[in-house]
Amino acid sequence: MMKSVAQRIAEAPIEVRELKTAGSTSGEAWKEIKALPPALPEAPTMPDSLIPPVLAPWLCDICERTQIPLDFVAAPAIVALSSVIGRTVGIYPKQHDDWLCVPNLWGVVIGRPGVLKSPALAEALKPLRRLAFQAEEDHKEASRTAEAAAVVVQAQIDAAKSDARSAAKTGDQAKLSMAEGDIAQLAEKLESLSVHEKRYIVNDGTVEKLGELLNQNPRGLLLVRDELVGLLRSLEKQGHENDRAFYLESWAGAGAFTYDRIGRGTLHIPALTLSVVGGMTPGKLQSYINGALSGGIDDDGLLQRFQLMVWPEVQAKWENVDRYPDAAAKNAAFEAYRLLDELSPATLDAETHDDQVPGLRFTGDAQELFNAFREGLEHRVRGGDGTAPAFESHLSKYRSLMPSLALIFHLVNVVGEQQQGPVGLQSARLAAMWCDYLEHHARKIYASELYPDLTTAHLLASKIRAGAITDEMHVRDLYRPKWSGLTVPEVVWDGLRMLVDCNMVRIDREDTGGRQADVIQLHPSLKRAAA
Repeated sequence: MMKSVAQRIAEAPIEVRELKTAGSTSGEAWKEIKALPPALPEAPTMPDSLIPPVLAPWLCDICERTQIPLDFVAAPAIVALSSVIGRTVGIYPKQHDDWLCVPNLWGVVIGRPGVLKSPALAEALKPLRRLAFQAEEDHKEASRTAEAAAVVVQAQIDAAKSDARSAAKTGDQAKLSMAEGDIAQLAEKLESLSVHEKRYIVNDGTVEKLGELLNQNPRGLLLVRDELVGLLRSLEKQGHENDRAFYLESWAGAGAFTYDRIGRGTLHIPALTLSVVGGMTPGKLQSYINGALSGGIDDDGLLQRFQLMVWPEVQAKWENVDRYPDAAAKNAAFEAYRLLDELSPATLDAETHDDQVPGLRFTGDAQELFNAFREGLEHRVRGGDGTAPAFESHLSKYRSLMPSLALIFHLVNVVGEQQQGPVGLQSARLAAMWCDYLEHHARKIYASELYPDLTTAHLLASKIRAGAITDEMHVRDLYRPKWSGLTVPEVVWDGLRMLVDCNMVRIDREDTGGRQADVIQLHPSLKRAAA
């Protein structure tokens, strides 16, 4: 429960409790302003050592030519790999238990407008689009052949119907029965001639249409949205509650979903596996996170399902690199995607339990690593003090993220060699390194929850620089305008304490004859700047 302003002030450190009375600051020298700590913690740029060897030359070549962080292409490339694998094979993170993780990942690239997020996403998805193009061409050829065969079968059905009508007129029951059997067999043959295009990527569409496509592509699909916030906001609209449930359940990758619609009937989706990837700007991300933190509709774990969230620093240094793409590296990467697309659980000696997706397990040493990783994670998530529930919920998804990444890295390494066997220590170790790297980015993304006083202090400082907060303004006038991020008195006080500590402001307590008023005194240099 949030404490009152009086309680917060009473429990504050000694330097904050020493609030002055009106006029008591006159003649008291101001100390030099200290810089506020950075508003956001620094997130490390991805080292190329985190990239599987078969993909590293291709992704590094893209980054060098386009002068973008490796994170911008690596995260969507791994999401694309997960979508190719889909439900083909999963991983049992425990040595004996039947808990299964399908390596279905969601990712988002975060950066301000103009930092080449969209081109990076396009480059990272080229192997998948190449597979999609080939599938489209194959579908065209198959459709032409199927259409020709369908014409012949339809003619046979028409002839059988004609025979049935003749037999009905003469009352020849033997011929009627024969015609009935022929029509049934031909109708089944006609239905079998229907061909569906193998799909890899979708960009838009209703969840009902997505369900139909998933039934035609049971391994899974990748939903690509250049601006993911559009998708997220659409799920908040009234009447789209079931759509939101569809996406929430599609993330696990191993379940099913059933739609019942008046006029559309029932659509059962036995294989609900949908990967998601896209881009987002910091401002729109923060707006969405604020909604999730406020306990509204966004507070349902949807955002936390984007496990591969990266927000790297874009370096100011730039140089013009004009060379041909590394064709050998690009083709080697594409070959990895192609082989994964043709993956069969039988070649991997995967286990199958009941009707579950086939799965692999860890080797003994890899299992020890995962057990240690899981133990540390559970203690952190379960032992949290409740001050950062959204961030803790995000970390809880690492239970499945680590083994899913380990499986993906294992399959990338062995698929071309057609090797069998469990997921080894090298892949598990790389997955754990990815989780550590991603947590640093998550701390930056959830900074407003993890470091609310610092976030508020920067908001207040920006209002001072803009002249919206002036000298001798009452503290209560900071949260009355309902400025974004400054609507709660307790939160405003937390930020003010940081400004006091940095010598940017002082708080004078003024006796107005009624209730006391807390008045802001700006540092003289800030008053001059505002003027």
